[in-house]
Amino acid sequence: MSSLRLIIAAGMLTVATTACTQMPQIPYTIDAQVPVTPQTVVWGHLPAGQKPALRVRSGQTVSIDTLSHQGVNNGMDPVKFFTAGGVRADEILPDALEIYHKADHPKDSGAHVLTGPIYVEDAQPGDMLEVRVRDIKFRVPYGVNNSNKGTGVLPEIHTKPYPKIIRFDLQRRVALFAPGIEVPLVPFMGIMAVMPPAPLANTRPPGIYGGNMDFNRLTTGSSLFLPVHQAGALFYTGDAHAVQGDGEINGTAIEASLTPVLQFILHKNGGRNMKWPRAEDADNYYVMGMDRDLDLALKEAAQETIAFLQKERGLSAEDAYALASIAVNYGVAEAVDDVLMVYGAIPKKIFTTNRAFWAKP
Repeated sequence: MSSLRLIIAAGMLTVATTACTQMPQIPYTIDAQVPVTPQTVVWGHLPAGQKPALRVRSGQTVSIDTLSHQGVNNGMDPVKFFTAGGVRADEILPDALEIYHKADHPKDSGAHVLTGPIYVEDAQPGDMLEVRVRDIKFRVPYGVNNSNKGTGVLPEIHTKPYPKIIRFDLQRRVALFAPGIEVPLVPFMGIMAVMPPAPLANTRPPGIYGGNMDFNRLTTGSSLFLPVHQAGALFYTGDAHAVQGDGEINGTAIEASLTPVLQFILHKNGGRNMKWPRAEDADNYYVMGMDRDLDLALKEAAQETIAFLQKERGLSAEDAYALASIAVNYGVAEAVDDVLMVYGAIPKKIFTTNRAFWAKP
């Protein structure tokens, strides 16, 4: 572990809230930290045989540095890219330079720089990994929205790349988009993934392994549930977003380097019947559907809703279908990553009782 500069907590580290840290809903402790180095990241793909960056037991909590691909995937040195947009040289992360110059980025792979994998002891195919988002911290006070020719929902808008560097006021937790326009910061990880059944050549499409879902509800106080496909689960995260609207319609959010604090909970045999990832927060259960066709993605999400209500609430398929039409809200998490993702938000308030949730105030 020392070769990867992993900092294992001596005893239990108490987390202090700073201006750059979102207030956790429940106090937590950190068991280990993973930095960004050429040895602890993969760039654009999920390869077989990658050495774990860290091993954890179920229940442990890890602080994971991530690096945005914006600034290292733009065809120029990160210093040149960011200083051209008004960022001071001393505000540029040293690991951006290290990854740009030293990390392997295979041809035809995706853009994303992902930290991992994290090996969860005793995780086996058929299990379910719950990833609890305990906190998300900002590493830098800026981010990038960068659309390009031929990308997004309206590919004709741009004739060339349009990188827009956006400063943050971290004291007030807003993005300073333009004079008179301030967007509240709601950070989340665009990619949280376990290793797929087979190596993934490009990280752009999401799937049963999670991945590039760009699901903005996965912020502090949420849980993501992923079926395990490989021994150890082999968890990765990256593609960090400071804030994003549903759909991510121009192809990017405000891409920023963040440090999520994640707790890993293993549920033995819990993933055997999962077709898609699921999520939860204090207010909603979330089901998901994915397909290259947006209509079929919605159909998948609707089928997941019915299956969830049948299993969790004992409803008939007909009553579950009716309740979904009456009370469940569907949204497009992302419409730009080849495989599109639709989610259904099932409000907990419609039920007279709900199981306890870890982040319930």
